[in-house]
Amino acid sequence: MLKTQKCIVLFAAFVFAATVAHAQGPGEPAPPHFGGPMELMGFEGMHGGKLVKGVPFSAQSNAETTQTLQDGTTIHRTSQGAVYRDNEGRSRHEMTLSGFGSLAASGTSHNMVAIADPVAGVHYMLDTQKKIAHKMILPDRSANSANAEGQRFHEKMLARKQQDEAAGTLKTEPLGTQLINGVNAEGTRTTHTIAVGQIGNDKPIQVVSERWYSPDIQMVVKSTRIDPRFGTSTYSLTNIQKTEPAAALFTVPADYSVQEGKLDRFGNQKFAPTPAP
Repeated sequence: MLKTQKCIVLFAAFVFAATVAHAQGPGEPAPPHFGGPMELMGFEGMHGGKLVKGVPFSAQSNAETTQTLQDGTTIHRTSQGAVYRDNEGRSRHEMTLSGFGSLAASGTSHNMVAIADPVAGVHYMLDTQKKIAHKMILPDRSANSANAEGQRFHEKMLARKQQDEAAGTLKTEPLGTQLINGVNAEGTRTTHTIAVGQIGNDKPIQVVSERWYSPDIQMVVKSTRIDPRFGTSTYSLTNIQKTEPAAALFTVPADYSVQEGKLDRFGNQKFAPTPAP
């Protein structure tokens, strides 16, 4: 059985990373350290971390990756879930993983839920099996501070992009605008070239990503990533509803106990039991 605590720590790491990232527009590549794993586990839609108010929506999310090994063995992983955001910018991400580790062997899946409440300055990871809510208090609840951090992150990524473009290792192409699953989306193709010898490779490696960003809901609604090292990964949002989700989705259920902790600037956290809400 997949260790619940490992899932929570991994999920927490991605959620925390998303909170310090600036919301990405159609022409901005994903941060280099997110790369493949985000798409592999269905986290593509979490790349943007800017507080978005007044744009509520809900949608179903689907992600899958297919990797073919040298001996012809095919590895296929999938995740399904849902994404919600209310008018105040609170968000909820649900995800069901399958095809990972012991889950693949047993034919079972694992459910994870994350609730981000920027109004209160807290995040929750819900253990749906044990009915435990892991609460994390962000270091600074100030919206101005969060936006400033996001701006600094954005500027750092932009500088990295310009550096890679100047070196000829990054090429960005606009793909125009399409209507995808009921919302307008702007497409970008990014080709990243890993030069000979950079990771011990005797030939250049090209990683090609296509991302479709919707200004309507300020989210990535579709993406494809082809990486010779990890295979092909796809992500999409479907059944997009631009209405206010139920308020209960952004609160901890009454029958859950809460373990509270605090994230430091390295993303580490310690939890201590506290009374149920």
